[in-house]
Amino acid sequence: MAVIHPFFPAGDAQTPPDREALLEQLTHVRMLLARLDEEEPQDMDSESHAAWGERHEELEDWADEILDMLDDL
Repeated sequence: MAVIHPFFPAGDAQTPPDREALLEQLTHVRMLLARLDEEEPQDMDSESHAAWGERHEELEDWADEILDMLDDL
């Protein structure tokens, strides 16, 4: 399984990320999703597939949040 490392845009808690930082973060999340897709367990009824699915869903949610932040800019 891929090891997922959090990626945070430049800036601090007081300064919201700019468009470039958000796009960089989105690219990173999409790369993690692609890597995870390559490692999908074959047995859809296995615990490893369930764990894989949870990680995949978390990354998709993260990508959606970034897209929402980009829309708000």
